[in-house]
Amino acid sequence: MQKPARARILDAAHELMLSLGLARTTTKEIARAAGCSEAALYKSFTGKEELFIAVLNERLPKLAPLLSDLTARPGEGSLEENLTEVVRRAAGFYAQTFPIAASLYADPRLKARHEAALRTMGKGPHIPIQGLDAYLRAERSAGRVAADADTYAAASLLLGACTHRAFAYDGDEGGVAAPPLDEFAAGLVRVLLRGISP
Repeated sequence: MQKPARARILDAAHELMLSLGLARTTTKEIARAAGCSEAALYKSFTGKEELFIAVLNERLPKLAPLLSDLTARPGEGSLEENLTEVVRRAAGFYAQTFPIAASLYADPRLKARHEAALRTMGKGPHIPIQGLDAYLRAERSAGRVAADADTYAAASLLLGACTHRAFAYDGDEGGVAAPPLDEFAAGLVRVLLRGISP
């Protein structure tokens, strides 16, 4: 039995965006790969930007629900273990989003249009930083983060390192492989915690 059109469109968009990048992927190509018309695609999505957000939300590792859950229960679990899980998820998320979004930087007008569309939808790369900042502030209130710690800077450093991991390493043969994820996550969190611990 064939998947519903929306699911086929998302699958095709995810695959094409990963292989071609967001800038080079067209709605016509997505519709063709999904086995539907472009008009059918536009019945489910307003355009490529909305498709990109749907791919992020429905096809990639989830970060926002984890951050919301942690923020709702500060003081639970080990701070180090909680942040290590954030790094694992974030690194997976950015490893998949970087190849999709990197092509936007080659076309400043397309990038500006994309960013404007994200703002209209209340989305953007700042949202995970704000979510992690909220969690760290909750932990600061619980006494597990130093009272004078700059939680926004800590969130930016942690997630910035995850983004950079996606950018800096090449998994292809002959390239420089990223350090193992568990090793990377544990080391990054240990270094961060030395700077914000009470």
